[in-house]
Amino acid sequence: MSSISLRLPDSLHEQARKLAKKENVSINQLITLAVAEKVSALMTEDYLEERAKLGNRKKFERAMAKVAKIEPEKFDRLPS
Repeated sequence: MSSISLRLPDSLHEQARKLAKKENVSINQLITLAVAEKVSALMTEDYLEERAKLGNRKKFERAMAKVAKIEPEKFDRLPS
């Protein structure tokens, strides 16, 4: 495990301290979780961008043409 020295603005440090107390975790755990969530989000974005490059519009349109053209059930409709 690595250690880092982190400089935070006082206001951010205070908010982090309050949230950590509210969540009943250490400030270290809170910051570790926050960094993990951000890293995960960025890695997911990169992954989806790479997957999107593999897409093929014609194949997509062929697949969509196979979908039945029926009205969705009432509970499954988008609000208007």
